[in-house]
Amino acid sequence: MQKIRILLLKLGIRSNLKGFHFLLYALQLCLASEDYLLSVHKTLYVDVARHFGTSRDNVAHCMRTAISSCWNKGNRKLLHQLAGYELAQRPANGEFIDILYNYLRQEG
Repeated sequence: MQKIRILLLKLGIRSNLKGFHFLLYALQLCLASEDYLLSVHKTLYVDVARHFGTSRDNVAHCMRTAISSCWNKGNRKLLHQLAGYELAQRPANGEFIDILYNYLRQEG
């Protein structure tokens, strides 16, 4: 969990955003079972929402806000490095989670 937290902070996502905590938990779930990557909207968001006592739509919105923060004010260069290619536009939630998931799996 600490590794994920540090990565999100390095990307410029502040821990005072709800999306930070939603992404942190979502990545933990994905690392425990990569099946979540196959059903982000119907499974991952639902389980994150249940854990935090909120709605699936709120989870998606808050994650999108955190990702926008990374894209607009954060460390975009690091995000490109993690992805392995230059992103032409802000990644969607599922793409962002997938990029971080694969980086974290690779780093072990």
